[in-house]
Amino acid sequence: MNVSTITEAKAQLSRLIEQVIQGEEVIIGKAGKPVAKLMPYHVDESPRELGQGSWRGKVKISHDFDEELPEEILSEFEAHL
Repeated sequence: MNVSTITEAKAQLSRLIEQVIQGEEVIIGKAGKPVAKLMPYHVDESPRELGQGSWRGKVKISHDFDEELPEEILSEFEAHL
């Protein structure tokens, strides 16, 4: 574990980032107390399951959702320059 002050972290950010990439934990402190931790960012690439979120059961899609819009409605969405 590497502990740095805010001043050191500002001056040595690139070096600290390299340490994180190498697997080290970097703690940044202020007034002798830890306030932040630098750690690697991991992207969650697992596939999302549709219909499992907080909107489940709250949204209904009309049976004619993907049909063509009538001209009078479509014209309201188009830009008039």
